[in-house]
Amino acid sequence: MPLMTLPAGTITCVFTDIEGSTALLKRFGDRYRDVLATHRRIVRDTFAPAGGVEIDTQGDSFFFAFPRAREAVAAAVEVQRAHGRAAWPDDAAVRVRIGLHTGEPTVGDEGYLGLDVVRAARICAVARGGIVLLSETTRALVGSALPEAVSIAPPDEQRLKDIDEPELVYELRIDGVEVTPAPEPPAPETEPSGKRPKTGRRLQGFARA
Repeated sequence: MPLMTLPAGTITCVFTDIEGSTALLKRFGDRYRDVLATHRRIVRDTFAPAGGVEIDTQGDSFFFAFPRAREAVAAAVEVQRAHGRAAWPDDAAVRVRIGLHTGEPTVGDEGYLGLDVVRAARICAVARGGIVLLSETTRALVGSALPEAVSIAPPDEQRLKDIDEPELVYELRIDGVEVTPAPEPPAPETEPSGKRPKTGRRLQGFARA
């Protein structure tokens, strides 16, 4: 891709992928080709008219860059809605994870480079199917200009792979779009009967320090 086609300066990086794509491939076999084709058509036909530039695609994953955060968010919401409306084989749930981050990545010989790109990809990786996650920077730029029937959940602190500090991420709540439920939290560890925890006094000491 010629570098002149890339949005310059501050951009919003958008990463998407299909949740559970390997399981879908096993389930559908050769029919997965049609699932993938429909998914790719939805993403490209939604992002491109909104100003998104396709930077990379690998399998069911996409990396797009947008000059403006608001257009990126609106397009991401529409991609989720379009996947929800699509007719999938055997009425399967084909859900997409989408992560957005706004920054000023470096332009290299093969596209964008830098932690801003990594951060967007890692935000996508912690999303669940049907969900759009925004970085704190993207959330600030969007402000109150949300698409119709969309709200923003309170921020959630996430540890992202290869990112040193915890990140605040914001989940978009899109009316009418089903999402993959969050996993159940692990059960608390229990002490063997008749034994009391040995850490209580030590923790009280820290609290007084």
